[in-house]
Amino acid sequence: MLQKPRGTRDFLPDEMERRRLIEERMRAVARRWGYREVCTPNFEYLELFTMKSGEEIIQEMYVFEDKSGRQLTLRPEVTASVLRMYVNEGRVLPKPIRWCYFADCFRYERPQKGRYRQFWQFGVELIGADTALADAEVIMLADDLLHTSGVEFDLHVGHLAPMKHILRDLPPDDHRMVMAHLDRHDPQALGHALEAKGLGDRTELLLALSECREIDEVFEIAGDVPERPRIEETFTILDSQGIRYRPNFGIARGLDYYTGMVFEAFAPNLGAENQILGGGTYRLAYLFGGDDAASCGFAVGFDRIMVSIGDFPLEYEPVVGVVCTPEARTRALEIARAFRKTGIRTEVDLMQRSLSAQLSHAARTADYAVVVGQRECEAGTVTLKNLHTGEQRETTLDDAVAEVMRFGRC
Repeated sequence: MLQKPRGTRDFLPDEMERRRLIEERMRAVARRWGYREVCTPNFEYLELFTMKSGEEIIQEMYVFEDKSGRQLTLRPEVTASVLRMYVNEGRVLPKPIRWCYFADCFRYERPQKGRYRQFWQFGVELIGADTALADAEVIMLADDLLHTSGVEFDLHVGHLAPMKHILRDLPPDDHRMVMAHLDRHDPQALGHALEAKGLGDRTELLLALSECREIDEVFEIAGDVPERPRIEETFTILDSQGIRYRPNFGIARGLDYYTGMVFEAFAPNLGAENQILGGGTYRLAYLFGGDDAASCGFAVGFDRIMVSIGDFPLEYEPVVGVVCTPEARTRALEIARAFRKTGIRTEVDLMQRSLSAQLSHAARTADYAVVVGQRECEAGTVTLKNLHTGEQRETTLDDAVAEVMRFGRC
């Protein structure tokens, strides 16, 4: 018996309905903030991702060569694709551009709970606005979106400028190495790396910075950071709007193209792999042949959101099973169509079962049975049976539809 590929999942109807419900809540929030949905290809040229993340990312991706010898990859994330699309299609659009997406992505690594080889992201990209208010809007949208999804989370907000100011004597090419140690929370490796560069005294500053929870303390440690006014303005806006967050200037982010504000969200009930959102400000468009557009965005790990939320009751929708004799089949299809037009889930027997077998099946799958035989056809009525109480009565089709609709609102 063939099995699904490792790191992938099958979703049965109840789980799919829960996923679609949370997905639609997220879409609705993004729409309210003015963000419109876009879609990019599932696969891109490999160069799109190696240009911003280096050749080492190849081992983490599904890379393949097409029949014409082109190097392609299944997308590992969507930000690069959206910025490529902006360069190709969106540079003439009025700024700022507010886009969102919901997409499946792919990575080649050992699967874990909440971390799969095929996974889904909901993301937002704000392109063309380079202000503290733009930074704050994206954080506030992320906060609204997570609250609406129903997940419990802790939001951390920081900025890379103090960290980069401490590392100002370090060549830019070495920043990635230092950031990686910070992102992995490995102080020993960080100390060794800076010691080798003659900057061992910066280790304690960086570690102290990551422990700061007060903005003034950040600048006491980092010194005269040129971006201080914008950082303070961003935090002031968040405070004025009642956003609950923790200042965290130790956020380094695993992706090194971030340029300023960074933020992450964590679900406390997920254990070690508890990050559910990450984002910040960045500049990527120029890498893909476009202008140097300021951008800000985030991506939500949708699968981790669903694991954190867990199972929850779905809004109840009544189900009708139409039961008929052979001579009433045409009328049964007309009755089913009438129920479906009102949005009621309705099923008709497809197996040519006997009347009693149809009723037995409906009792396992439906809330009501609508029985129609020769007598009902001649009288223009239906027999409506409540499969929970056993009560039944002969009535008009309109009355039967109305009663089922009332049941659905109970």
